[in-house]
Amino acid sequence: MNVGLLTGGGDCPGLNAVIRAVVQRIVNEGGSCVGIVEGWRGLVQGMSRPLNLCDTDGIVARGGTILGASRTNPFKSPDRDVPSVLANVKALGLDVLVVIGGDDTLGVAYRFQKDFGLPIVGIPKTIDNDLAVTDFTFGFDTAVNIVTEAVDRLRTTAESHRRIMVVETMGRHSGWIACFAGIAVAADYILVPEVPIDLPHLVDVLRRRRAAGKNYGVVIVAEGARFPDKGVVTLEAEIDPFGHVRLGGIGALLEQRIEKLTGFETRCVILGHIQRGGPPSAYDRVLATRLGLAAAHLVIRKKFGTLVALSGGQIVDVPLDEGVSATKTLDLSYYDEAAAFFR
Repeated sequence: MNVGLLTGGGDCPGLNAVIRAVVQRIVNEGGSCVGIVEGWRGLVQGMSRPLNLCDTDGIVARGGTILGASRTNPFKSPDRDVPSVLANVKALGLDVLVVIGGDDTLGVAYRFQKDFGLPIVGIPKTIDNDLAVTDFTFGFDTAVNIVTEAVDRLRTTAESHRRIMVVETMGRHSGWIACFAGIAVAADYILVPEVPIDLPHLVDVLRRRRAAGKNYGVVIVAEGARFPDKGVVTLEAEIDPFGHVRLGGIGALLEQRIEKLTGFETRCVILGHIQRGGPPSAYDRVLATRLGLAAAHLVIRKKFGTLVALSGGQIVDVPLDEGVSATKTLDLSYYDEAAAFFR
């Protein structure tokens, strides 16, 4: 069996651990693996590389993906790119394609499986942890730890200068990273997309804490957080091939408003792609490895049109379309627990 592996969308820690696990199990069963370079773009343009045990044995600790990634959507130019994908799958002699990605990448995979019968096994990936099909995604734990370390460092300069630090994290539709990291760093306030920003209450909390003797503050805000009467804050109007605008700027807006309303010196730090970078945490390495092994097992069983996921601590398989059917927002029980500290 000849297996193609593809990583698409934004990179995240743990992708290489998945690749390593898939290659190991497929080779153990006498099969071979081909890496598709730069996501769906690689299948459009015919870019690939062989994958063997020697290439992948030592990559578990590396962040990103050795295959590269892109946000290419073949269905944006279907008359040109879709036939190219199908032709290159045939030219490479692929019996099945293992697709590792988020809802956009997996959505493309589902269309190829449904409309063209392409054998697909999917593995969910996003640091935002916003895929409803799985309890947690690899990359999320690493991102939370990166935010935690960054804020621990920012706290010392905030205290030294008596400042409010507004830290903007990733989280387009969900506040998982912001909420978990905010709890971990004992943030004075946490703002997430699921709960409209209550600026008067935020300002009141910061004032009360300053009056009580705390001479600095930390506010964690997800990039998708919004005021009740406005949409998300964007950096530019241009959309990507999957129809998404580029978010960013809510932290800077809050910086201005907090300083104006409180008189406290305020600074904004946008962590951005730092959250995606560096080696994965031990938890993410283990989770990614388990998912990769399970996906390879589905390939060996020829159980195509499926997706592996974490459910109640166990790795399960579900229909591929379930991986792209719903976004998982933050479980607000976590936010209620966090809010106990800024009522």
